[in-house]
Amino acid sequence: MKLASKLYIFLFSLLLIGIMGEKSFAISNYQIKKLCKQKKRELTCIKNLKEKKSDLENGKFIEIPVLPYKR
Repeated sequence: MKLASKLYIFLFSLLLIGIMGEKSFAISNYQIKKLCKQKKRELTCIKNLKEKKSDLENGKFIEIPVLPYKR
């Protein structure tokens, strides 16, 4: 039973990877401005996000920070 469930999870994950691939979509300029409106240094935020967007569109890897969830 354990082997069957592990095999099922493995095959399902391979299917998802095959379907999704390594495709990712960059956010629009409107979304960038909306996100940076709340930041203290709005122009720096916009510049950084636009650089990351162009790197992503060119196929380069970017770092995505993960913020811990606070209750």
